[in-house]
Amino acid sequence: MNITPVDQTETWQDLLDHASTLSDVTIADHFAGDADRANQLTHEAAGLYVDFSKNRLTTETLDMLIALAGEVGLVGHRDAMFEGRRINQTENRAVLHTALRRPRNDVVAVEAVIDDEGATTTSDADENVIDDVHQVLNQMGDFADQVRRGTWVGATGKSIEAVVNIGIGGSDLGPMMAHRALRPFSRPPHSDREIDVRFVSNIDPADVFETLQGLDPETTLFTVVSKTFGTIETLTNARSARQWLLDGLTEATGEVPDGAVARHFVAVSTNAERVAEFGIDTANMFRFWDWVGGRYSVGSAVGLSLMIAIGPDGFRDFLGGMHEMDEHFRHAPLAENLPALMGLVSVWYSNFLEAETQAILPYSDHLSRFPAYLQQLEMESNGKGVDRLGRTVKFDTCPVVWGEPGTNGQHAFYQLIHQGTRTVPADFIGFVHPSDAVGNHHDLLMANFFAQTEALAFGRDHADPQRRFSGNRPTTTIMADRLDPRTLGRLIALYEHKTFTMGVIWGINSFDQFGVELGKEMATAIEPELTSDSPLAHDPSTNRAIAHYRSRR
Repeated sequence: MNITPVDQTETWQDLLDHASTLSDVTIADHFAGDADRANQLTHEAAGLYVDFSKNRLTTETLDMLIALAGEVGLVGHRDAMFEGRRINQTENRAVLHTALRRPRNDVVAVEAVIDDEGATTTSDADENVIDDVHQVLNQMGDFADQVRRGTWVGATGKSIEAVVNIGIGGSDLGPMMAHRALRPFSRPPHSDREIDVRFVSNIDPADVFETLQGLDPETTLFTVVSKTFGTIETLTNARSARQWLLDGLTEATGEVPDGAVARHFVAVSTNAERVAEFGIDTANMFRFWDWVGGRYSVGSAVGLSLMIAIGPDGFRDFLGGMHEMDEHFRHAPLAENLPALMGLVSVWYSNFLEAETQAILPYSDHLSRFPAYLQQLEMESNGKGVDRLGRTVKFDTCPVVWGEPGTNGQHAFYQLIHQGTRTVPADFIGFVHPSDAVGNHHDLLMANFFAQTEALAFGRDHADPQRRFSGNRPTTTIMADRLDPRTLGRLIALYEHKTFTMGVIWGINSFDQFGVELGKEMATAIEPELTSDSPLAHDPSTNRAIAHYRSRR
């Protein structure tokens, strides 16, 4: 563990000085002074092409950032994660989402915790977690095949036509984003039968109400995803879905068939007792582990709905892409390591060029939820102001992550990116081949992709200042051949390890999320107050707002 805060290191101070020397040097100047810049700052690995050359940095900048990574021990932290060490020290947990995609013959054990007398105090120590991972993957595959073949039937004997995933946070964003990204792989010619997969997360009744519209209770299956089976949003939605199911089956058959809930609900959880109380057969409970954080869990049983949509083989390709990027991050030197370089470049903008946001701009409509997925990944992981030793950090940590697919964004916020007063580093993500070919749409889309990064970097002079584009707006270009399960897995792992890199540099724990708890705890106390006349003991503003709500119910 690093004792010295990163901003007190010699390299951090050198980077501050270096940033000041580059303050008047533009991206165009960098290209003018180095004919080989594009080659030097473009790397290819694990099927991805990543071009850093349109950023406000030099090879010297990257060398200094790599030296900073050396000072804080990035390689050691990385190795500790892959080895099953308990690097999530605030929760005393290992961080092993990478084990979800490792081959069956690998061996990974969780680090033991030893008490003062030398005894092991943890039951999971020294067990090969890969055995459990593949046991659950096999269970998922068997179940997904039954649903896809139509041999898993509902309470009235009809095959399943629709699957509704009920979860929130990582139990929703991951599978929902991936299903949207891989929608073409859930229908012919990639699949014999398309299952209608939908997602419910928000406790707002509109979410569950609208999601269930048009579905037939006799042919609908629900996957309830909650590690503890106690998440209030998820359980509230699950209970409403259960009532919808029972009402619908009663209307269709005149009674509630035996085992109705057990035939129409499965669970992704670790709490067998609560799952059984809900009415779900624990034989249809798919496990995951406390060494998988929610926002890192799409490759676990949390992705069951995705596996049903794209099939077990497609899901294995998805995991295979993740593993390829894991291996690249684990073994490539930092100077050629895509996730490490992306993390270091983000640190450069956040801490030395005072950029407050990071735009994610996928030129693929299928990746429309990818920016939202990365919001949780990066901001829940690194949105912290206290380091691993409990000290308040004296520098900025996570930027605000946001974005939309091109070309929609071009007609919305690109005005600010091109001519606004803020520095907005942007990742442009594009593909050589379209998921769905229609005329010349894809070439036109990609023409915009290339034009925007060029225009942002180099701008355009004009006598009229209103029409002048200053350029010097930083972008990173990421390309792959096509958006398929393996490529999506690579992209997800790329950003996971980027996020890890930033957390190590800043000295923070990227794997807890206590910041999500306080508001939810307070909401639990407030909820019964909304339907009573009890005295209110909140601050004056909250008291007045609750009273206003009460008076108009």
